Amino acid sequence: MSETSLPAPTSADVARLAGVSRATVSYVLNDTAGGRVSEKTRLRVRAAADQLGYVPHAAARSLRAGHSGLVLMATPEITFGPLFNEFFSELRAGLRDHGYTAVLYGSRADLSGREIARAWAELRPTAVITGVTDDLSPEGVEILRRSGTRAVLTLAAKPVSGAHALVLDQSEVGETAGAHLVARGHQEIGVIMPTDPTLRLFSEPRLSGVRSAATPAGARVEPLDLDYTEESAAALAARWRSLGLTALFCYNDEYAALLLAAFHDAGIAVPAEAAFVGSDDLMLARLLRPRLTSVHVALPQGLFLADLIDRLIREPDAPLETHRVGTATITVRDSS
Repeated sequence: MSETSLPAPTSADVARLAGVSRATVSYVLNDTAGGRVSEKTRLRVRAAADQLGYVPHAAARSLRAGHSGLVLMATPEITFGPLFNEFFSELRAGLRDHGYTAVLYGSRADLSGREIARAWAELRPTAVITGVTDDLSPEGVEILRRSGTRAVLTLAAKPVSGAHALVLDQSEVGETAGAHLVARGHQEIGVIMPTDPTLRLFSEPRLSGVRSAATPAGARVEPLDLDYTEESAAALAARWRSLGLTALFCYNDEYAALLLAAFHDAGIAVPAEAAFVGSDDLMLARLLRPRLTSVHVALPQGLFLADLIDRLIREPDAPLETHRVGTATITVRDSS
């Protein structure tokens, strides 16, 4: 008989080899033993499991727990930056401490909101967090609830009926940048609009925010399309003086870095000829020269969100909650 055709080891095999009960094996391998199992016994059970190549069955564990333990975070199919990566790493660690598994699920643009909710429901997640997409509808929340999802949260500009909400208003980012530039006396402000269509969820509200700050002051706002390439940045730098603009909200710190290099190569002084403001307040903003003024966005702490999700899973009938997150403040440096 070939090695690949051997039957998979079971918890009974581990118990027999370790000389303990199956319940003890379950306690040890699922980290639920508490003080009921000695450290010596723990080591013996783990050694037996390693020797046999035994791995606990997730489906069986789900049956015992009454839920899958899967926390699905639905996101648009875009490349996230350091700010999101740090947030998700902390969230994932916090959920792991509570016994859950966090996974990212890239939403498909070719599916309707109802179809997307059904695709999520097929995975039987214990909780769903919709990212910054507009995919979730009240009908989608109901589909998830009927499939056994205990907690549904949205991270968007507006709450969705039936779901808990973490309200993150991207327009506040632009408004904070615009207010800073207007306060510095700028009446001609450019706003970088990435040509990547998946970033419109962020760029369009940010443009609206700049306009809401600039319009009462009589300032002009001009959107400027930009590819994330050195060639596109150089082309904008080459025509900068002809645009009649004095300031630039660069969408985020990475686009600002791209443009600072292009403006430097073109001999355009920052901030004398072009005041720069980025967003996300990454370490990159402090390393650039001149140091970059940036909008700091206070994303929810991953550990706070993990604790909130755990509570909502354990209390699936709790009243719906709305938490405002992502407050924007300006960190002023040399570029503006």
